[in-house]
Amino acid sequence: MGSVIRRALALFACALVAASWTTVLAQQGVDQSLLWGTYRPQLYHGVRARLPKSLMTGLMWFGLNDYKGFQEIRHTCEQSDGLTSYTYTKHDGRRYAVEELVDGKNNVKLEVSFLKNERGDGWAVRVEGDAIDPSKLSRTSLIYHLGLEGLGSISLDQDDVESQTNGIEGDISISGSSAEFGDFRIRIVDHPDIVTSIRGNHHQVFADNEGKTAFLGVNLPDGQVWRIKDILSQSINAQAQTIMVDHGFEPSNPPDPAYLFRLQNKVQSLGDSGAAANVWAVQKVGVGSGVSGGSRWGFDVFFESVDDGVGEEWTYETLTQQLAEQSQIYDQRFRETFTLPAEYSSLSYTKFAQSITSNLIGGIGYFYGDSIIDRSFKQPYDDDGTDDDDEDAYTGPKGPTMEPPRELLTATPSRSFFPRGFYWDEGFHLPIIADWDNDLSLEILKSWIDLIDENGWVAREQILGDEARSKVPSEFQTQYPSYANPPTLPMAVTGYIRRLKKTEQRRAEGGAAGLLEAQLGLGQLPLQEPASSPALVTAHLDSPTLASAYLQSIYPSLRRHYQWFRRTQRGQLKEWGRRATSRVEAYRWRGRTEHHVLTSGLDDYPRAEKPHVGELHVDLMSWMGFFARTMREVAEYLGEEDDEIEYRRHEKGILANLEDLHWSEDEQAYCDVTVNDDDESEFVCHKGYISLFPLLLQHVNATSPHLGAILDLISSPDQLWSDYGIRSLSVSHPLFGQGEDYWRGPIWIQMNWLTLKALKEKYAVEEGPFQEKAKDIYAKLRHNVVKNVHKRAESQEFERTGYVWEQYDAKTGEGRRSHPFTGWTSLVTMIMTERY
Repeated sequence: MGSVIRRALALFACALVAASWTTVLAQQGVDQSLLWGTYRPQLYHGVRARLPKSLMTGLMWFGLNDYKGFQEIRHTCEQSDGLTSYTYTKHDGRRYAVEELVDGKNNVKLEVSFLKNERGDGWAVRVEGDAIDPSKLSRTSLIYHLGLEGLGSISLDQDDVESQTNGIEGDISISGSSAEFGDFRIRIVDHPDIVTSIRGNHHQVFADNEGKTAFLGVNLPDGQVWRIKDILSQSINAQAQTIMVDHGFEPSNPPDPAYLFRLQNKVQSLGDSGAAANVWAVQKVGVGSGVSGGSRWGFDVFFESVDDGVGEEWTYETLTQQLAEQSQIYDQRFRETFTLPAEYSSLSYTKFAQSITSNLIGGIGYFYGDSIIDRSFKQPYDDDGTDDDDEDAYTGPKGPTMEPPRELLTATPSRSFFPRGFYWDEGFHLPIIADWDNDLSLEILKSWIDLIDENGWVAREQILGDEARSKVPSEFQTQYPSYANPPTLPMAVTGYIRRLKKTEQRRAEGGAAGLLEAQLGLGQLPLQEPASSPALVTAHLDSPTLASAYLQSIYPSLRRHYQWFRRTQRGQLKEWGRRATSRVEAYRWRGRTEHHVLTSGLDDYPRAEKPHVGELHVDLMSWMGFFARTMREVAEYLGEEDDEIEYRRHEKGILANLEDLHWSEDEQAYCDVTVNDDDESEFVCHKGYISLFPLLLQHVNATSPHLGAILDLISSPDQLWSDYGIRSLSVSHPLFGQGEDYWRGPIWIQMNWLTLKALKEKYAVEEGPFQEKAKDIYAKLRHNVVKNVHKRAESQEFERTGYVWEQYDAKTGEGRRSHPFTGWTSLVTMIMTERY
């Protein structure tokens, strides 16, 4: 039976059983469990649904200790804000999260908790605050805002709201309705026994404001709700000017900042439409304990569906109890999932591991919007005159164009600096997420796979919509369909298949009992199990039918993506008389400039001095070998025999040509290749991460004589070895630390993780002449990386800064560039637990 017929029958059979599974999962609220979340990672705190049109919330705050605080409103995550730290201490990805925001400049520490009800259609946010230093003033203005996009309405449940010029006393209630959520209600409730008295300058004038909540209602155009900070700051500034004028205050004797910087207590619309407000903001004041005469303060925000009236209304007491219960559940689950070895079992290491893992999960965001793509542009040396260039010739409009909206669920590398989806980062995010929540990782992977277009291309940066573009310099906003990125997403596929095989092995060892239920997926999830059930985390592991249906669903797009790589990133062999086992396996990154190969992911890493169409890149060749191996494993699992044979042939050719084309006997290293001025092929050897890729992706045999030279390169202090991790470029290289010094020496955690993974899985366990050396390097490297990122002997990098970083200094180990960078730096959790 041919592959095409067999694939069609398999898809049909999977569809029949998967349909029943879809019903089962839907009844248990699997969609609800991932519907609402902290999916606005670009904000210090924000909640939205995983829908193009959603209710979106956020938190702003500024200090009231002096008159300068209002000029520094905290809202979007910004390194320039200078927060002492902001970190999720716990985040389970589905139901529960706790974040600490430490603002030393304003002497306030905020704790923001998030919890969904068991059905997943309602949620609560708790905001609590207090002084960092009780001996100093701590007064904070907090604004919680809610905006509804799309068709629907939200309105303040307050009689004669226009007359509330001094603010609203007591709890706030907002009613809403939309096609996506039906009828709902939002309640904002102060915690009991909190102190809100200020007694500041000109107190007698503002006595009627005491204990009241200021507010503003405004109508913003659809798709512009995210711009609310500008509107609120304008409102507060206008109110301050009105207060000064109306009361005749002299600039030398203004009222206290708490009285001066308030929302206008009004409802306003933009333009003459008179449209009802679709954004509401409420403003509260927190007075910390100590010399301020205050106490620990806070308020709760409750979102409740009122369509069916099911469920009890949340209260301060019930939320307090449930948050405590979820905290214990999280701690137990984390201990069981990431069992820290004795050397890292202290409370300090445990909190560290929880924090970096939770921050990665807390950095997951939902993005929806249009994107800018230029399908006509190519660098002069991207074309090589082959028939393939003519085949893919573009005849549409010239220059950048706006493409239709797309959606993406993705983790983000850095909430402050890179709050969007990055292709090559995501492949390193997903292994950690998968260890914690297999099915969440599959949702994210599927979201990326769905972006692959009909040609097989997916943009390396996903900049979807105006809000995402607002955080990206204009020169980087346009994406190019001839440009690739390291194909790391297949790592998530191979990881999933590995977990599936382990699950199947355990099932086989357990005997035949329950095998039929496992095949049908009917014995795993009782119908009344709540949406928070741990069973949802492993549904696509526990059911072979679901697993097969999932892989079948992504396989066509993944194959198209693989073929796009082979077609568009192909390098030249016959044009320069290069001799190799395979006549077709050679690869070159498109999109290169004279000093950068951004598409490779290793931006300024040294390459050939002059770009040339005859270049061949060893890192891309290695990635393509890995991609072919991945596709072979998927085809094997799905029973696609013809495809499996094809991928095996590709992989064999790539491995042979890796040796034929890229190994330099003189340099004893794997190197790039270029064409010199005499039109002859020659090696371009810059020893560093590029030289390691055949080992990193486990293409080098454990018995290969080349392995010894690679291990020497890794372990030599005169080359790549440091006490903090493996450097990106040899310290002996003339370009070490030169120029922008992005990939010219600094230590990157994901590359060290790949090294440790290769050593642990292959070179330290397979017999060969270098096995003991691989074991020794592994043990020392693992210790150095964890020690430096967590707590270096002198500077205590994590504890000193409160952050983990994008990269680490090649000579001192200090954190460098963007922070917090809890994307692939979070791989330290897997390094600690040796889960690769």
